[in-house]
Amino acid sequence: MIDLHTHSIFSDGELIPTELARMAEVNGYRAIAITDHIDHSNIDFIIPRIVKVCKKISSVFSLKAIPGVELTHVHPDHISELSKEARSLGAKIIVVHGETIAEPVKPGTNLAAVQSPIDILAHPGLVSEEESRIAAENSIFLEISARKGHSLTNGHVLRQARKFNVGLVLNTDSHSSDDLVDRQMARKIAAGAGMTDEEIETMFNNSEYLVKKYS
Repeated sequence: MIDLHTHSIFSDGELIPTELARMAEVNGYRAIAITDHIDHSNIDFIIPRIVKVCKKISSVFSLKAIPGVELTHVHPDHISELSKEARSLGAKIIVVHGETIAEPVKPGTNLAAVQSPIDILAHPGLVSEEESRIAAENSIFLEISARKGHSLTNGHVLRQARKFNVGLVLNTDSHSSDDLVDRQMARKIAAGAGMTDEEIETMFNNSEYLVKKYS
């Protein structure tokens, strides 16, 4: 299992990064991105610590830990600049908190995200055709979410991805060890969204691609 969207105690997760990584390792994970929530207030505090601990984890654990961030409720006008700043500080996987129907995310967030230098638009809710087309053009992946609430629109995200050949990744958005899923459960979540076996394998390969890209 590869999971590129998780949270530690550095934002609203329950576990310190090493504990999160150990729980993932026990669950058979081969790679995990720690992508704590950031905005302008904490970006310079969070990223250096995540970078440091991911290096330590990767040196002794059986899984690869990748430093990342999730830009969360950032105004659309600021997403591009903050993405670039996050990258310059050492974040590898850049995730944007998309317009999930489970939270009052500001309209325009999805569009700004897919026009920015990011990797994954997380739980993008009722993502539009325009947003999906631009995501495909810019090689930005849309997320199939394992998280309660965010997962309600997985079927819609899949349909949009099919229309415009957008790459998909499946992530847990874990905030505790109970949120982690193994590969078998990930398959069930994807199948529940309507994905074929071939699409599921392609999705898993997309996650593998990002791990290799940032290793």
